[in-house]
Amino acid sequence: MRIGLSYDLKETVATERAIGDDAFEEYDSPETVELIAASLEAEGHTVTMLGGGREFLSKILQEKVDFVFNIAEGRGIYRSREAQVPSILEMLDIPYSGSDPQCLAICLDKPLTKKLVASEGVSTPKWRVIANRQELRQIDSCDFPFPAIVKPAYEGSSKGIHLTSVVEDTQQAMEVVESLLEQYQQPAMVEEIILGDEVTVGIVGNSPPLVLGIMRILPKQRNGYFFYTLEVKRNYLDLVDYECPAGLEEKALQQIQISSLKAFKALGCRDFARLDFRISPQGVPYFLEMNPLPGLGTHSDLVIMAQKTGWSHRQLISAVLKAALERYPKCVCV
Repeated sequence: MRIGLSYDLKETVATERAIGDDAFEEYDSPETVELIAASLEAEGHTVTMLGGGREFLSKILQEKVDFVFNIAEGRGIYRSREAQVPSILEMLDIPYSGSDPQCLAICLDKPLTKKLVASEGVSTPKWRVIANRQELRQIDSCDFPFPAIVKPAYEGSSKGIHLTSVVEDTQQAMEVVESLLEQYQQPAMVEEIILGDEVTVGIVGNSPPLVLGIMRILPKQRNGYFFYTLEVKRNYLDLVDYECPAGLEEKALQQIQISSLKAFKALGCRDFARLDFRISPQGVPYFLEMNPLPGLGTHSDLVIMAQKTGWSHRQLISAVLKAALERYPKCVCV
């Protein structure tokens, strides 16, 4: 099968625009792209590099591919940017892997994602969306539970989430919100902190979706609140240990699995995804966010989780591809 690989490289996007320190955090390295291509080729497929952005637009019209394996994050600062490549592929009627444009656009909007997941009975920390300094005063009037963490409303890859994002009161929240409003040009989300462990959950497949693993992220040194911030992710070898399967009580593990599958279905995810939760001292999983386009590089959480459950990178890529192809019963690309 002729598979096109769509992606955005850090180096390529960095030459097009330059903003904050974490502006290119979600984009991939050449090593990741080559690793995915190698896993696809090991399954007997021919891989055509399509790239992203304008390069993708040009190549997808020129190259003849049967299917596109998509990891492109999209360009710009729009909350719908991850939907760019899938939208083009749907317009051209080309089969592709991963979630559809609607799901990808929804999941990059953290507050909207939390609303939809909460409507299915999944617990999520209390939150407020703040678009300007005046709106921050609403937190005082509604007895918002501090401490809290402040995040950009429409970002992924822990962009904008730092050690300084934890706030103890409204005054501290104002300072962080103002900084985020200026840097990211989008609303900020102030979210209640749930004390307890942080876990990430991998899901692969559709009929039915399979919980690949539940991985607990443990700080090597506990100093106050622990969050899986950008600084931690960049230095994960020194700062955290990954425990998979997670050493939690069976009841908590069952509830995490149930909540994960509910969220996967409610948001319309397909083929593969990764979710983040905080687990309260009572064992209740609180949904934080959904990543329907998780990283597939060597250092990515989903790949680490797969390895800890006995899956090779090739097996993971093959499972995602198989799930995607099953959605196209009339596809001649098998």
